[in-house]
Amino acid sequence: MTLGVNIDEFYMQRAIDLAKLGFGQVSPNPMVGCVIVHDGKIIGEGWHQKYGEAHAEVNAINAVKDKSLLSQSTLYVNLEPCAHYGKTPPCADLIVEHKLKTVKIANVDSNPLVGGKGIEKLRNTGIEVETGILEDQARELNKRFFTFLEKKRPYIILKWAQTADGYIARKNYDSKWISGEESRKLVHKWRGEEDAIMVATHTAQYDNPRLDVRDWSGDNPVRVVIDKKLELPASLNLFDGSIPTLCYNLKKNETAENVEWIKVEEEDMLKNIFKDLHQRDIQSIIIEGGAALHKNLIDAHLWDEARVFVSETVFGGGIDAARLSLPHQEEIINEDKLLVYRNRK
Repeated sequence: MTLGVNIDEFYMQRAIDLAKLGFGQVSPNPMVGCVIVHDGKIIGEGWHQKYGEAHAEVNAINAVKDKSLLSQSTLYVNLEPCAHYGKTPPCADLIVEHKLKTVKIANVDSNPLVGGKGIEKLRNTGIEVETGILEDQARELNKRFFTFLEKKRPYIILKWAQTADGYIARKNYDSKWISGEESRKLVHKWRGEEDAIMVATHTAQYDNPRLDVRDWSGDNPVRVVIDKKLELPASLNLFDGSIPTLCYNLKKNETAENVEWIKVEEEDMLKNIFKDLHQRDIQSIIIEGGAALHKNLIDAHLWDEARVFVSETVFGGGIDAARLSLPHQEEIINEDKLLVYRNRK
């Protein structure tokens, strides 16, 4: 280890890097990585690879060839080990069984089923526990998970493309193509990283989107559409039955051919939709339009992140894009600029 390196942070960063390998595969579970160190050497490591399968601590302990070393080892994990039975047995019990000497944790779990109980179980058996190592980095990694638990709604990502003069479509709702090919491929990659994708009525009607990942490799998200008065034609791609689709409306509850119509109250309709998505274990959603929906969500502070492509195209008039006047990150994607905003409220 080089001089000046914080050893605990070094190993915790490794656990976080391992956790990232589960991105897009473990929702609604969090991404978790685990590293086991004995006498300054990593003797086992693992991560939660797929929802319903073994957790990171199990994989790391199983990777240790000489289990007798565990009683004199330190286990690093980015999230508190679970203390309850879910799809798998409690990880805290396995750590106790193997008598790990020390456990170092980045984040305490916000899940009320865990919430300090894993730490308590470890300490009650004499295992030394330390928390808060690279806490901010680990929380950023699992921002979807923490938002889902603490705000009782999915992590909400707004996405749109706008012209250089601030329009998302022409006056006749035509929006093809504002952003470039590489930007569109990146959007398909993003779709595969989130649990669901939403559009409102006008976007569904005029763009007739498929909302899939055809330009990328990955799982299609659940499609979500708002159609208050059930005016959208059944011939739209959204209703082709190829991908699970939820249609929120004010009129009916019905299920047919991989499409579910869900009646919600008009008052606080968006909050009601996100509450229902939360109950369905939808941990994250990317909202692709339209402008009125984006504006409503921004005004209601119902968003966590916004990804805005700004092209060199000029329309000279049309439908205004939503506006955000916040600090942001900026990246160049070929001919487009990508602006990324975070809602800190």
